[in-house]
Amino acid sequence: MDRSDFYYELPQELIAQTPLTPRDSSRLLKISRDSGELTHSHFFSLCDFLEKGDLLVLNDSKVFPARLFGKKRGSLIDVEFLLQKQIGKYIWETMVRPGRRLKKDTIVDFSDKLAAQVLETLDGGNRLVRFYSSENNFDELLFEHGQMPLPPYITEELSDNTRYNTIYSKQTGSAAAPTAGLHFTERLLADIAEKGVETAFVTLHVGLGTFRPVKHDNIQDHHMHEEFYSIPEETAKKIAACRLNGKRVIAVGTTSCRTLEAAAVKVKEPKATSGSTDIFIYPGYKFKATDGIITNFHLPESTLLMLVCAFLGYDKTLAAYAAAIKEKYRFFSFGDAMLII
Repeated sequence: MDRSDFYYELPQELIAQTPLTPRDSSRLLKISRDSGELTHSHFFSLCDFLEKGDLLVLNDSKVFPARLFGKKRGSLIDVEFLLQKQIGKYIWETMVRPGRRLKKDTIVDFSDKLAAQVLETLDGGNRLVRFYSSENNFDELLFEHGQMPLPPYITEELSDNTRYNTIYSKQTGSAAAPTAGLHFTERLLADIAEKGVETAFVTLHVGLGTFRPVKHDNIQDHHMHEEFYSIPEETAKKIAACRLNGKRVIAVGTTSCRTLEAAAVKVKEPKATSGSTDIFIYPGYKFKATDGIITNFHLPESTLLMLVCAFLGYDKTLAAYAAAIKEKYRFFSFGDAMLII
């Protein structure tokens, strides 16, 4: 399929700029995977569509303040770093701006206590950089000087950084939020447990490669950046029990889905595992571990939209998006959600 097959027109005013309060007051479009039938609801009513014994798999990765602003040493040139992937204790793969000014051995100062040196230029234009801190307290300085890496389509400042993390985030390492999980509240999780629906956690540290635009006309030529994932033993056991009982494994977000599918590609039976994945799911893919997906509405021509089309079907997905636009649903990171089962 061509990239242009996944394009749709979205009115600018439907791009959500701020999160709703409470989190679960967002709208929910429930879609039948078989028929494509649509049901309009709200996220706080999620339990209405779940069954006892179902398993929700959530990504517990935590977004850190990965965006840093500094100056090229010896000049007045402004520099922006966006940390992508930790390679060593102080070594990171980093997106940089302006790239043409940041050659090997360039020093960038972020404060009198924090600096970085460019070690090399990687394929694709990212830089491998080493950070230096005056008191070997890089983590503290990162949280002091860094900013949350909000997507470029969000132009309003976020007043509360915790709103770009899920309430159950735990494992620090993501450069972008697993946004489907942003809708959950403690009250809703309690309702889910009371109904007998199980929850389990995986970790996939979301890199911005997940959101990297597809530039090739033929989508099969697109390559995903690798991301770290982990499935703990307790989660593997819950998945196995759910399958044995004939119930549904429902991925909360495309990141949880990619984690489940990446592991399923490696092993036939659910078991604890970890590693890196560059799995790219698009129409034609046969799902091995996922029976349902909770997800937000995604950008045109994005790999995330392609994953949803693979799961729900191309025509049904675009019809659902058209209906959401007509009903003025809110789109993207702080927008409303879909439940596909």
